[in-house]
Amino acid sequence: MADYTDGADTAMSVAELIRGYTEYQRHERRDAMYKIAIFIVSHFWGKPDDMANGMGVLLHTWNQAFYRYGSFDFDKLEEVIQSNFSTIDSFHNRDIVTLQKTDDPLIKSLFDEFLEALQIADGKSKGRKSPVAVAKGLHLLGPAFFPLWDDKIAKAYGCHYSTYPSEKYVSFSYMMRDIAQQLAPHVSYGDKTVLKLIDEYNYVRYTKTEWFSNH
Repeated sequence: MADYTDGADTAMSVAELIRGYTEYQRHERRDAMYKIAIFIVSHFWGKPDDMANGMGVLLHTWNQAFYRYGSFDFDKLEEVIQSNFSTIDSFHNRDIVTLQKTDDPLIKSLFDEFLEALQIADGKSKGRKSPVAVAKGLHLLGPAFFPLWDDKIAKAYGCHYSTYPSEKYVSFSYMMRDIAQQLAPHVSYGDKTVLKLIDEYNYVRYTKTEWFSNH
């Protein structure tokens, strides 16, 4: 695995991955909303209005701390899904291990457009943007291809998104690809993608560090 020395120690063994997602399952109570959102988006694939609603289910649950000050514009999100659907569709069933340089401009473009669409549209926080929400939204559109992150996870991998978030997301994606390539032959967990298992490890290891350190 590559040595990512500009962030935290990100070496990940199979045993640590199992430990991480096991602790995630033990503590995290919002996973049902993830499954519902994945189902809605997949069931209504090709119908941007319903896909936007499915994304809203997850974002208003997992990103409640951000969107409690105001929601995004569902119409704008629907428009972005509609106008980019052919690109989105090309990523829908891909695995992150297939990520290659020709994907970079497409990912950056999608990220930037979703960053605009998912900004808070009303209230005192109107115009605030969330790279975390973008990653969550993209993940629903390509669960095995687009990785999830948050503030602490991004910092741990030296990819914090305070500047050039779309470029940082691409860099982060390559790191997750390298980890997935190493671990995929050795782990499986029901219907979850390896990418989701890696996210669960990351969330426990870097965001909820007390979950990881107590066991």
